[in-house]
This record gives sequence, C-alpha cells and structure tokens, in this order.
Amino acid sequence: MTKAMAETAQERADLLIVHGHLLTMRGAGVGYLPDGALAVAGGRIIAAGPTGELEARFAADNTLDAYGCAVLPGLVDAHMHTPWAVVRGVAQDVAHWMQKGLAPYAKHLSPQAALAGTRLNVLEALRAGTTTMGDYATPFPGWAEVFDQAGVRARLTPTINALPPGGMAGWRVGDLYPLDEKTGAAALQNALDFADAWHGAAGGRITVMLGPQGPDMIGRDQLLAVKAAAEARGLMIHMHVAQGDREIDQMLKRFGQRTPGYLAAIGYLDSQLLAVHLTEATDAETEMIAAGGASMALCSGSIGIIDGIVPPAHVFRRAGGRVALGSDQAAGNNCNNIFNEMKLTALFNKIKYRDPTVMPAWEVLRMATIEGAQAIGLGDEVGSLEVGKAADIILVDLTEPNLLPILDTPIRTIVPNLVYAATGREVRTVIVAGRVLMRDGAMQTLDAAAIRADAQAAAQEVARQVAADPVHREMALLDAMAAGQL
Repeated sequence: MTKAMAETAQERADLLIVHGHLLTMRGAGVGYLPDGALAVAGGRIIAAGPTGELEARFAADNTLDAYGCAVLPGLVDAHMHTPWAVVRGVAQDVAHWMQKGLAPYAKHLSPQAALAGTRLNVLEALRAGTTTMGDYATPFPGWAEVFDQAGVRARLTPTINALPPGGMAGWRVGDLYPLDEKTGAAALQNALDFADAWHGAAGGRITVMLGPQGPDMIGRDQLLAVKAAAEARGLMIHMHVAQGDREIDQMLKRFGQRTPGYLAAIGYLDSQLLAVHLTEATDAETEMIAAGGASMALCSGSIGIIDGIVPPAHVFRRAGGRVALGSDQAAGNNCNNIFNEMKLTALFNKIKYRDPTVMPAWEVLRMATIEGAQAIGLGDEVGSLEVGKAADIILVDLTEPNLLPILDTPIRTIVPNLVYAATGREVRTVIVAGRVLMRDGAMQTLDAAAIRADAQAAAQEVARQVAADPVHREMALLDAMAAGQL
C-alpha cells in the first residue's frame, strides 16, 4: 500500500493530541493512560487511546504534541461571582464580611464595572485551566456575551432575591431585613427572560440555572414559584444554602425553621438543587440534603477566609452526594483558581479530621472534573475524556520545576503533584469544544492587556465613589488602614 493509499484509508480528525499523560477520569479513579492520545472532530472526542494506535488510525488537520504534559478534562468551577473580581481583596480578615466589607462596594458597582470584573475573572480562570464556569450574578448588559466571546463553557445563574433597592447597605446585623414582593417578582421575571434568551446558546456552550440567592432572601411563595418555573423549563436551581449564621438567624426569625428543615418541608431537596456552601448545616442536615439527591458546591478558599469554616463536603460525599468545587468571589476569596481550591479542600479536610487520608488528591481532582460536571448537570457532556463528550481539554506542563520529577513507578506522582504543587500557571493549552482558546500560554480569544487595563480603571472609579459615600465609615477594615496594617 502506498503512503497516499494509507492516508486515504485513515479516518479524519480535526485535531490529534499525542504523547500525553492522559487523565481521562473514566471509571472510579483518574483513568490514567501513559503516552496517550485524543482525536477530536466536530468539537467532540472521537477516540482516546495509545498514541501509536491513534496515529495509525487518524489523519488530522492539526497535531498537538503533549509530550511532558498532563492531558486532562477542562476544570469545572461550579460557583463563581465574576463581577466582584473588580474589587478583589476588599473583604478579608473581618467578621460579617458581606455587610462590613462588600456592601459599600456593591452599592456603587455599576454595570460597566461589573462587566470589567467578569472579563477579568474569565481571563483569570481560563488561564488556570477552567473551561466550565458556573457564574452567579444579577444580569447586566454584556454579561453572557463575555463567556460567548471568550469561547468558554458557561452555566449562568441570574440572581433572584426580594431584597429592596440598596440591598444590605445600611442593614444592621441582627435585624430582620425587609423583603419586597415586587422586587422578587421582577427578579424572577428577569431571570426567566434571561433563561429564555441564553439557555442552550452558543451551540450549547451556554446554559442557565435559576438562582434564588438564599431561602432567607425571598418569601416562601416566590421560592416555590422559582421551583415550578425551573421544572417547567427543565432547569436546575443554584442556591446558597445554610450560608452562615446570618442566614440561619434570619430563617429562624422569619420562618421558625433552620434552612435544611425548611427546604425539606417545601419539597426543595431533590436532584434539581445545587446547594452552595452548607457552612451551618449539621452532619445530620448535610446527610439529609445529600440523601434527597441534591448536589453540593464547595468553596473552600472563600469560606475559609470569610467564615473560618470547613464546609461539610466529606460528610456529604460519605452520604452519597456529589460535590463540585467553586471559587466563589474574589472580593472575599481573592482568586478564582480551581487548582487553589483543590489544594485547600484537601488540606482543610485533613486538618479538620486530623486524618491525612481524608480527601486524597485523586478525589479532589475528580471533584474538579467529572464529579463537578455531574453535580451541575453536565456530566454527560464534559468532565471526562471519553468518546462522544465535548472536547474540553487542558494541557498542564509537568516539566515545570514545581511538578518535577515525573515518576511512574513504583508510585505515580502526577496526580498528587497537580493537586498539591500546581498553581495553574503550568497550564499551557486550553481547548473548549475542540477550539483552542489558549495556546502555549497565549490567549487566542481574549485581549488580556485591555482586560487588565479596563479592570484597573473601573476598580479605581468604584473605590472613589465608595470613599465619598458616608456608608464606607462602617467598613471593618478602616481600623487596619488607620493602624498601617494594610
């Protein structure tokens, strides 16, 4: 057979990734395949196997040599608040971070500043290998378009609450904050309009969940209306649950029940729900939520900083629940980087239980990939490198000093080093739906310099307005500023 005949006999692929350390996430572990290859066509994985086999089988328009790299599914960030990247670092090391740190900035966050924050956050997350972004925000002009233009996969949640204009700015800790039915109804309608416009957009890359901000921030009837609307449209519900003592205090005062019991009583604990944080849930409440079929979004970095708590993800998983990792908001967490969340999740739980075997590296890597995808309802589409799934793939350079040496026997070191030593800066190439969004560290769809400049300018304008507003005098960190500690 001539060379031309052999090439004619080969199957066609748009892209062939060869000579990688494949972490497919197939099965119950990480699905490791040495010297592995992937074939991609039409935005999907059409083959995965040894490099020699796939090179013989496929003729590709483009070939990407992954020698020295880990090849794994794109990371899933299940819970983000991207607009707050524009005020990164304003609400740490304080009690009542939302009221005493973030609220004055929230009052002055213009749509333009929110857009600058979202762009910055998408750039940051994409650079560190996040391909699926579960953003949660009050819709503003251009919000969804950022994700569309960047080429990433997005699970967008428009915020629904009944807090009157001004939100929590000026609210006194311990008081029962007011709820306004008209505000809640308008927020629900805006969310439904957004879902109708964007669910399934961009060839299916952009999908929508409905987001009651918390059961303490909306009345019972409207919370049930959200559930009914989500069921009618086949959407999931993405909601903060048992989020801090503030929420529990409000629930007891308003409804006479703690959050988990209240949600169980109104039929909210099922597979439709992605429950975020669970910081105040008891072990029994956590097990009840998991048994109901809900999934959990775990934000170790954020909750560690703003609450000093390790959320009950270990209990949730032991009860059979699915857990996804989230980075939350940069105003309190400081970064939106799933490598950071993997490491902190493993470390915090080992420390909490005084047991080095709790939350091993392979387990949190699955939470960042396949288990996270399953938790947000995208497990059939992404999260593992399998035939038929979307080609959302990242290449991580294992030859960086902090990830060397690469050992395969007697103990393979790739997964522990990715979780405990990687920073995200080692990500070299990012692919979503077969399209290369970052190649060798260079962005292909985003103007990084312009995004950075716009975010800096927008942040300075927000800060100027906060400084001119008397409400800023309630910010807890002013004492640290006066003492020269910041």
